[in-house]
Amino acid sequence: MKNKLKSICIIKNKKSGRSRGKISVRHIGGKTKNFYRIIDFKRNKYNILGIVESIHYDPNRNAKIALIKYLDGDKKYIIKTNELEVSDKIISSLNNVILKPGNSTIIKNINVGTLINCFESIPKTKGIFSRSAGSESEIIFKNNNFGIIKLSSGIKKKISINCMATIGKICTFNLNKKLYKAGQNRWKGIRPTVRGVAMNPVDHPHGGGEGKTSGGRHSCSPWGIKTKGYKTKKK
Repeated sequence: MKNKLKSICIIKNKKSGRSRGKISVRHIGGKTKNFYRIIDFKRNKYNILGIVESIHYDPNRNAKIALIKYLDGDKKYIIKTNELEVSDKIISSLNNVILKPGNSTIIKNINVGTLINCFESIPKTKGIFSRSAGSESEIIFKNNNFGIIKLSSGIKKKISINCMATIGKICTFNLNKKLYKAGQNRWKGIRPTVRGVAMNPVDHPHGGGEGKTSGGRHSCSPWGIKTKGYKTKKK
């Protein structure tokens, strides 16, 4: 996997778990500078042949991405589907295309039972469904006005047949890697977490006590809000 193409990347702002300068999420800060790869979810370069130039790792998502070089010289990132390799050719069109992984067209041109990914909910917006690693959706019904798509979660979506979709299933990616040192979490911006029972009473409701104690009350946050489930319905 090659290095990123900086012309289609932007630098991500560091929030450090803060909103308007105040800490809203604890234990976040000090991560390395990250680049966000701009992904072409619209696939609106119609009828222009693209060639897969290289496969890249994207730290912002759990799926790999592919760098596409189009015949007009333009380069864009797309989510890599299964069976899509370097030097493969893909195309996006509103007309009929070959239904092979990586090609993109409207639902109207895709057969019932075909596996799709990165499809829109409203025509000419951008793909918002089935974008994570290993995800896929299936067209289970289609008529002249709309189609019904079954997501990998089992939920069924009713969308217009003029929505764009990409053929194939998103490639899987091994995320279960062991950390070989604590510094790897610090690179990601994850700071150390101290247990409440190890604190003083002034710092946490679980703090204090002689020797080791288990807290003496239900698990809660530093502000006394229960963390193991509680009723949220207002009377």
